[in-house]
Amino acid sequence: MKRKPAKNAPRQFVQTPRLVFQADAYAGMQKGINTIAEAIRPTLGPLPRLVAIDPVSRGNKPPQLLDDGGLIARRIVALPDADADMGAMFLRQLLWKQREEAGDGTATTAVIFQSVYNAGVKHIAAGGNPMRLRHYLEAGLCITLDQLGKMTVPLDGQEQITRLALSICHDEALAEALGEILDVIGQDGLLEIRSGRIRETTWEFVEGAYFKSGLHAQTVLGHSSVELADAAMFISDLELDEPEQLVRLIALAYAAKRKALVVLARKLSEKTIGLLASVSKDPTQFQAIAIKLPADIHEQARMLDDMGVLTGGRVFLRALGDLVDAANVNHLGGARRIWADGEYSGVVGGKGSSLAVRDHIAQLRKALAGTQDLDARKTLRERIGNLMGGAAILRIGGSTDLEIKAGKESAQRTANALRGALAHGVLPGGAAALLNCRGALKKKAEHAEDLDERMAYSILSRALEEPLRTILTNAGYEAQPVIARITKSGAGFDVRCGKFVNMTCAQIMDSAGVMRSAVHGAVASAALALTVEVLVHHRQPAVSVNP
Repeated sequence: MKRKPAKNAPRQFVQTPRLVFQADAYAGMQKGINTIAEAIRPTLGPLPRLVAIDPVSRGNKPPQLLDDGGLIARRIVALPDADADMGAMFLRQLLWKQREEAGDGTATTAVIFQSVYNAGVKHIAAGGNPMRLRHYLEAGLCITLDQLGKMTVPLDGQEQITRLALSICHDEALAEALGEILDVIGQDGLLEIRSGRIRETTWEFVEGAYFKSGLHAQTVLGHSSVELADAAMFISDLELDEPEQLVRLIALAYAAKRKALVVLARKLSEKTIGLLASVSKDPTQFQAIAIKLPADIHEQARMLDDMGVLTGGRVFLRALGDLVDAANVNHLGGARRIWADGEYSGVVGGKGSSLAVRDHIAQLRKALAGTQDLDARKTLRERIGNLMGGAAILRIGGSTDLEIKAGKESAQRTANALRGALAHGVLPGGAAALLNCRGALKKKAEHAEDLDERMAYSILSRALEEPLRTILTNAGYEAQPVIARITKSGAGFDVRCGKFVNMTCAQIMDSAGVMRSAVHGAVASAALALTVEVLVHHRQPAVSVNP
């Protein structure tokens, strides 16, 4: 007997396998796209509204109040209407990718995508050709990106970085912290964001390179941290079981005329640890410590690789059959200063060849350019920044764990966007740069003989107004009169004070990298979505919380 599904059962258990053709496919996709876009629209601008998200596991938990378009989209797991869910998940994936890659611009992406798609559907319903429309939308996108490139200027100085940070995170304390940090460490510097122990946001700079792996337990009696000057280093993933192995390494350090030895090893026996403690009883004479390797094998390989280049030491590997007995003085690395505590270790003034370090960084940059995997890109950026010697630790404070978590997410998102701005420059802010692109598109529309081409440029020109229109509406202004005056005067509008200003002189900026990514993602994806002719539904479609 076939069981009748419950009335409120999840969609994946009641869905009937079927095909949905045009025009129902457009109607369903459009409904879902508009649902996601309208949920995110209130978050755009320096005076954003909030969106309340009901927790999946409610209990006694209050709703989350968010102004992050990417997180809002991610919290929307599925829509009850299967056709609408197709469109919603298409846009959701785009927005999360925008957030992960650029750090910001999700709301801009959403409203541009929505405007292009809705206008495109209307044109196609009136007889337009979706493939030709897509072709000309992509041509208009190239024109827009070219115009944005002409307006881009470098981001320079702590004040500009702080102002841009404030426009992204709307938190003065965080903006001030990130402004100073990124002015010092630059776009490639390593920034670690941790939970603070007090309510205020604090930060500190770390000299040299550091790694997320600290002291082996009980290797330094009575101390939780240690700092060694002019130390030799033995770099390996070996297991040191016999004290004689350590005695040989200490003899090599003496031969190199060093007063300290750092051993990087996967595992040490109790006897070896005891010997380390005994030879370090008088630090003024000699001191030896051991640093553990990360638990993850891939992190181990990265740390060994980078540490070898920084210190100029040879890396001894179990996989190659290397033994401590084969080590000599020339195999030891070295540094002006090495420090370690229970969780981290660092190298300052490594003795490795500067040419080797540059070549190693160049290889990592090449790998970064050749991969699209977000986790791999993040790891490569961190390694590059670490090797370049600029690092900072930002501690986010707060009254509750929830507040600290939200602050850390905001800090990470803002830092990613600022790195993009340092790399690719900035544009006049407040969506003014997008408005300035309309002139070139309107000229193309005027000279276009093909209806699909003319409509594509007109659709895109109107879509570029949508971010400013939304910013004005969210701030409580009537959009059309303001846009008309901006179009006539060429000025911008600061919604925070309600005045028409020169955006560049007022230092109101948008990240060029974020803006280009948002426009490209929105237009290219909307143009692709307009060519969807059929929706295919399975009996039990998978529902994923991850885009």
